[in-house]
Amino acid sequence: MRVVGPQGEQLGVLTIEAALATAGDQGLDLVEVNPMAKPPVCKIMDYGKFKYEEKKRASEAKKKQVVVKLKEVKLRPKTEEHDYEFKVRNVKHFLEEGNKAKVTIMFRGREITHRELGQAILDDIVQDVKELGVVEQSARMEGRQMYMILAPHPRVAQRARELARQHAMAHGHPAKRAEGPKPVAAGQPTAAPAKPQAPATAPAPVAASPVPGGNQ
Repeated sequence: MRVVGPQGEQLGVLTIEAALATAGDQGLDLVEVNPMAKPPVCKIMDYGKFKYEEKKRASEAKKKQVVVKLKEVKLRPKTEEHDYEFKVRNVKHFLEEGNKAKVTIMFRGREITHRELGQAILDDIVQDVKELGVVEQSARMEGRQMYMILAPHPRVAQRARELARQHAMAHGHPAKRAEGPKPVAAGQPTAAPAKPQAPATAPAPVAASPVPGGNQ
């Protein structure tokens, strides 16, 4: 197998026994990083530290992600003024959070013959939230419902993303250190801790599965 040192230095092609002994001398683990190569490539590293840093990077990446949700408000063609104002406040709140808003007008009975009333309500909402959002999908009918989708203005969405990141950083928790080397899924680096005290003539295997390529 081809062995890479802990600092990325090339140690050449070694037998399993020699590679394990080299890792053991440094108190580190032998990790198979490219089993498909010929010969397979292994790296000497602190596997527990590797998993900890990998988890930490994943946690940091997750903090930077902002999930955009589609939230809905429903109205009737004859919605009263106070109810309309309440729903508009909800739409504004959704947009300020960086989410999209689906505004649905529900028709009952013969109300379906007066679609212009629903369209008028949607037009009013567009005007009332124009400082925060824009129409992403124009009004359309779906069964007995008319709906449109609003999206936040780019500057509003950017502000929401920045606030979400600040909140995540302020309330985040540090990643816990891994308890020790553990086998990982197929296709990922595998390792078993080297044993510094074990004689070179009876080394432990690199992983639960044999390393391809025999003794090379």
